[in-house]
Parts: sequence; C-alpha cells; structure tokens
Amino acid sequence: MSILVNKQSKILVQGFTGTEGTFHATQMIEYGTNVVGGVTPNKGGTQHLNRPVFNTVEEAVKATGANVSIIFVPPAFAADAIMEAAEAGVELVVCITEGIPVQDMVKAKLFLQGTKTRLIGPNCPGVITADECKVGIMPGFVFKKGKIGIVSKSGTLTYEASDQVAKAGLGVSTAVGIGGDPIIGTTTREALELFMNDPETEAVVMIGEIGGGMEAEAARWYKDNAKKPVVGFIAGQTAPPGRRMGHAGAIIGGAEDTAEAKMRIMEECGIHVVKSPADIGATMAKVLKK
Repeated sequence: MSILVNKQSKILVQGFTGTEGTFHATQMIEYGTNVVGGVTPNKGGTQHLNRPVFNTVEEAVKATGANVSIIFVPPAFAADAIMEAAEAGVELVVCITEGIPVQDMVKAKLFLQGTKTRLIGPNCPGVITADECKVGIMPGFVFKKGKIGIVSKSGTLTYEASDQVAKAGLGVSTAVGIGGDPIIGTTTREALELFMNDPETEAVVMIGEIGGGMEAEAARWYKDNAKKPVVGFIAGQTAPPGRRMGHAGAIIGGAEDTAEAKMRIMEECGIHVVKSPADIGATMAKVLKK
C-alpha cells in the first residue's frame, strides 16, 4: 500500500525533451516508473525515450490516460504548466521547478481550488513509493520498501531520513517532499493525514524547518487525530531571527516560526521530537517496539 503514487500510476513528464526532463525521466523509467509520455510544445508527434511526445497535456491525457504529471519547465512557465495539467484533469501534479515567482503561485493555487488536482511542490524532490514508483529527482536506491511514511520540507533530509530508517532495519512506504517555498500545494498536515489513513503505513517521520506555521498546524491536527506514532525533526535550530535559511519559506517571522517553538509544540502534541537527524532511525525503532 502507499499514498499518492504506485505501480499503476501513469506518469506524464511536462518539459519532457529538455535537459532536466530527459535526465530525470530516464532515471524514473529505470526505477520502474510507468512513464507513459511527455509534453513539449511544437514537438508533438515525435518520440523521446521511446515514449510519445505531445503538444499539450490535454492531448497527452486523452491518448495515454495519464493521471500523474511531473513538471520540469522553467520558472516563468511553471505555474501555467501546473494549471494546464489541472485543466486536463490530472489528479496529481508534482512540480520540481524552483524559483517560480510568488505571484504566479498565488494564481496557480487559486486555480487549483476549483479542480480535483492535488499539487506537490513546487521546489521539491517529488514523491516516491519504494520499489514501485518514483515521481521526482530523489536517488531511488536510498529508499528501501517498508511501512514508514516520510513527509519533509527538505529534499536532502528526506534522503537522510530514509537512510536512517533503513539502518534501523525498517523501510519506507511512501516519501513525500512537499517543498520549501512560501506557497506550496500539499501541506505537512495534509500529507500526515494521508499517511494516518493508509493501512500499510505504521508510523511517520515528519521533517520541518524554521519559518511558517505548517508544522504547528500538523502537530495540533495530530493531537486530535493520532492513530500512529510520529517522529519529528526541525531543521534550522541555530538560525537567527529574520535570516532565511535555504528555502524561500524558511524565514522566522513570528513567535511560532522558530525551531524551538515548533519542537515544543510538536512534543506537546505527542510527537517524538529528535534534535538531530542522526537520531531519526533509532528513535523510530524504539517507538515501534513500545
């Protein structure tokens, strides 16, 4: 079992024939992901990586039945690509592109409210269901099949958490990198809720960072809806107020935006908080033995 993607998912690549799209689509196909085609305007009717290329997402969906799209287009066109996929009825859109103007994402997020489309990202590593389907840029070999869900704002910490979980003799059901921009699609709480409702996920690793209120929102939701144990970590514990750390959304603006405040709220809500990512795996193993 998994959330969001599995072996049956039919993946479309927007920006298919570009350098990034080509490289990562190749990696996805090699992992076993069911990539059914791609979209590059003015290249419709051609073949790329032995898959058909289409001019529009609408054409691609009609021809292939694609229900998931991954976006590798430049920042100036990425929001339009998100909206095009949603308009074509794609159920899940994973946007890898970073540097999308905030004003463009405001427009895209409002547009999505009237559709059935779920967005992951932008500026994220994507989603992977171990040994089944990789829709993103993460190194697939890091993810060993198991029953621990991962939701993270950070790409590299997603990989670290998976490695820690594997070293503890456990594995991953699905890992979701939600992205660190100020405006994103799926939130920490929404991803956590999906894992809580997945019968094959036994526990969850939740990785956040300074800035914004998503971790506090997720923790408070968890307090009222806890079904499975959660191990949490917050990056940026030494960051000074007002300093942006890495992601555009990682800037301390309010009292609950600091790492210390987030960790306290998470602990108060029943989450097992670790101070170092090196402790994630061992803590999860210990929690599951209780």
